[in-house]
Amino acid sequence: MRHSVEEVQLKNGARGILIDIPGASVMATRIQFRAGMMYARKKDVYEIPHLVEHLAFGANAKFKDEQAFEAEFTKNGAYHNAWTSDISVCYETECADFEWERIMDLQRVSICEPRFNEDELKSEKANVRSELTGYMNDYYRLLWPRVQQAVGEDILDLPERLKTISNIELKDIREHYRRTHTAKNMLFIIAGKIKGRKHKIARMLEEWELKEGEKFEIPFSDLHAGEAVSIRRKDASNITFGFSLVTPRHLEPNEVFAMNCLNHILNGTTNSKIFGTARKRGLVYGMGSSVASNATNSYWDFDGEVNVENADSLFELIQVELIKALNGEISDKDFEAAKSYALGRFQMGAQTVGQIADYYADGYFTNGTIERYDNMPNLIREIDKAKMIELAREFAGSGIKGFAAVSSTEKAFISNLEMRLNF
Repeated sequence: MRHSVEEVQLKNGARGILIDIPGASVMATRIQFRAGMMYARKKDVYEIPHLVEHLAFGANAKFKDEQAFEAEFTKNGAYHNAWTSDISVCYETECADFEWERIMDLQRVSICEPRFNEDELKSEKANVRSELTGYMNDYYRLLWPRVQQAVGEDILDLPERLKTISNIELKDIREHYRRTHTAKNMLFIIAGKIKGRKHKIARMLEEWELKEGEKFEIPFSDLHAGEAVSIRRKDASNITFGFSLVTPRHLEPNEVFAMNCLNHILNGTTNSKIFGTARKRGLVYGMGSSVASNATNSYWDFDGEVNVENADSLFELIQVELIKALNGEISDKDFEAAKSYALGRFQMGAQTVGQIADYYADGYFTNGTIERYDNMPNLIREIDKAKMIELAREFAGSGIKGFAAVSSTEKAFISNLEMRLNF
């Protein structure tokens, strides 16, 4: 979808981007605060941001409870959601264009005028406890926090998070909200039919009843190599694994695209060097790799599931193919095919208003960067194979890595698999 992007700075200190999509029938908003788990006052109330997010759709200045708010919000089909991460609390909406003002005002009420109360806190503590307990059966959600801890990130894992819920009181919720939900700590993305509405949107946002506050920085962690983490589950019928190679800096968009090309070569399809070969040999049903970058660190992540009897062969294959990549043993044919694939995915990646909003949110909320979508083909075409290999060597040579696995096997077996990742 054709669109134009403009960054705006509001008088109250909030900052964001407006994405004009001519003829759009939908308006999408993303409102983010740096208010996630890393900004909890103390570790023993670590889950506060998650509860603040849940309570945002509860009682407020206009509605007595969540049910009344939900009935009004969704009466014309509008959608809202929210999510919490280590860094962010983000509130999302999508609605028909004809009711964008009504929905934006309801979003204002929910974010700016919540009425936190004991009854809803009690209910949401039970709901969050149920949510996290369910995640305990999702082995990927169980292992990735342990990988983060292994490399030195100051976070809690799922069992530790569960233990903090009972410590949280209403005063903790109110304190966290007042400290983090401020104008200067807010970023926003609004996508849809913006032309002719820019000044009205800005004025509406400037009237939000938020204190000025301060823009929070992303906490810095001094990362290091960690020992292999074995999470024993007697009922685990295979090995679910994840490992991360980390470089302690932010990647530019062209560098992310270069690493995405390498991930495609290694794990993108059944024709790839690791996943494709493993599938052909009957070693693994599924595995993959990805790259992510924030303001201070970048992560080259791999994960998958493998039967115990195939694990040694799979990790030998991973080791062999990664060493080949680090040695520059990538054919021009495979490299050009990866770039062609990336161009095709680009064409498919912005078919809805929500997809466009999410594309910009990824870089803007994390790093404050705006990489215009229509510039992606140029970035993809300009990817250099030598630079791609140089980046892979940077990740592998940083000395920062973490590995975790969920299985019923002994830790020594998991540690031996991790030894394959010494390049």
